[in-house]
Amino acid sequence: QVQLVESGGGLVQAGGSLRLSCVDSASIFSADRMGWYRQAPGKQRELVATITRGGTTNYADSVKGRFTISRDNAKNTVYLQMNSLKPGDTAVYYCNDWRLGINYWGKGTLVTVSS
Repeated sequence: QVQLVESGGGLVQAGGSLRLSCVDSASIFSADRMGWYRQAPGKQRELVATITRGGTTNYADSVKGRFTISRDNAKNTVYLQMNSLKPGDTAVYYCNDWRLGINYWGKGTLVTVSS
């Protein structure tokens, strides 16, 4: 059973930075893709960034140039470095592990950006 635990959320002022971490109970090297998604109040969950086993990254247009996804296979941890944060980035951020056609989700970590 894959379990994901996110951390690093909190309250930050606009223009600030946060780094989210996601620790996976399984080897992230064997996952087809790891990613971060977010869900703002009253909105659907949306993709933020993904990284494949081969290291290919993909970002939502709204975060390109500000957010960076990375992975440490030895620690089974995926990171999301978030810079130049905006109030519109306020959401619960979820870690995702996709392997063998199955999506696994963490419980999320709340990021609040004040103006």
